[in-house]
Amino acid sequence: MIPPKQSRRHFLTTTSQAVATTIAAPYFITNPARAGEESKNDRLVLGCIGTGDRWSAVGPNAMKLSDCVAVCDVDAHHAAKAVVAVQKRQDYIPEVYEDYRRVLDRKDIDVVTIVTTDHWHSKIAIEAMQAGKDVYCEKPLTLTIEEGKQICQVARQTGRVFQVGTQQRSEMKQLFLQAIAMIRDGRIGQVKKVVCDIGGAPTCGSIPVVKVPSALNWDMWLGQAPVVDYRHQEGGTWGDSRCHFQFRWWYEYSGGKLTDWGAHHVDIGQWAIQQNGPGQGVVSVQPVLAAHPVDLRDGMPLQEDRYNTAHEFHVRCQFQNGVEMNIVSQSTDGNGILFEGTKGRFHVSRGRIQGKPFEDLQQNPLPEDALVKAYRGKQPGGKNAHMRNFFECIRSRDLPISDVFTHHRALTTCHLANIAMRLNRPIQWNAKTERIVGDKEADTWQRRSQRKGFEIHV
Repeated sequence: MIPPKQSRRHFLTTTSQAVATTIAAPYFITNPARAGEESKNDRLVLGCIGTGDRWSAVGPNAMKLSDCVAVCDVDAHHAAKAVVAVQKRQDYIPEVYEDYRRVLDRKDIDVVTIVTTDHWHSKIAIEAMQAGKDVYCEKPLTLTIEEGKQICQVARQTGRVFQVGTQQRSEMKQLFLQAIAMIRDGRIGQVKKVVCDIGGAPTCGSIPVVKVPSALNWDMWLGQAPVVDYRHQEGGTWGDSRCHFQFRWWYEYSGGKLTDWGAHHVDIGQWAIQQNGPGQGVVSVQPVLAAHPVDLRDGMPLQEDRYNTAHEFHVRCQFQNGVEMNIVSQSTDGNGILFEGTKGRFHVSRGRIQGKPFEDLQQNPLPEDALVKAYRGKQPGGKNAHMRNFFECIRSRDLPISDVFTHHRALTTCHLANIAMRLNRPIQWNAKTERIVGDKEADTWQRRSQRKGFEIHV
């Protein structure tokens, strides 16, 4: 890998200064005492790679079940906040790294969380499995279809337990799990149509080039992506940026709403219609509407000073079993998933389930074991259910509820939708061979160029 432009000494100095503003304690403490829900000898050792905004939920959830001894981030301010969070929960200060490989090198670490930007997920996850770590990685797991194939290959080779952070499978009052159970119990008959409303994406004006913050290793943040100027514009909660939270609206680092909310709702949709197993999946993708905030040529953005992912869209997908799925930026039902079957329809979101089939549960409830059966035979529920399922499967070596294989199938649909929208033409897909049919140009979009020194090796 290309050596970081920012030296480790500078990073640790910057991080130490940031930590010192909030706590007064030695910077490194080794062999920390462990405390928590399990005995000292039972608790696993955790390393956290990526400690930005989303980690504020993932990290503490993991620390309820393990002891964090290391945090890693290319932004020293993020790392400093994580140090404080760990100290508040576990009464000691973890070691801090800028380079994730130092976390993977540690033999004492059993499990890692990966909460980086999307374009770093696959490389770190693959190397973590190769290093013998069990992995919890936030969604979306991949930026390309090829990365999904690579992750599945390494997961099979290494046998590591890998949970993807699609919490809708376990949490959100178990509304989505209940939706799966309703469909499995035949409450709407045979599913014919699914509508996934994932919301639109933001647009912005020209974002100026500014100086890279001193705490950020911009070259390392970019990773495989092309080297470009750092851009940021103050305003609102986050401001407009080519970095951190707003990375989602750049094709170089993410897939926009298709791999943001799509990673949640398309995942649930394909789980419900049983189209996420080997050889299953989408067969055709038709872009009905695709509006981008910049002009595209051969699918590539022509402007680099503003967001470039689709902000309004409607993509129609056909699956092997005849079910039609529409992925839209707006619908009459709002964010969530509409299931239509031969006997009825209902809509599920993170707040509620609506529709007569759901109302009928008052008089005709689901079987007592319906949720357990849908949840791979395990008992769902309780606080922190998704992370608990992960740690339970680490102990049992079972497949967790959100495994890499089903996630890869769902994200394949999302990636194909983005390819179809960017090229503005239908895509035919062979789910068994995992190849685009009859369009050699489109098939090359399964992968991307990788900047020298940041390649993925499997």
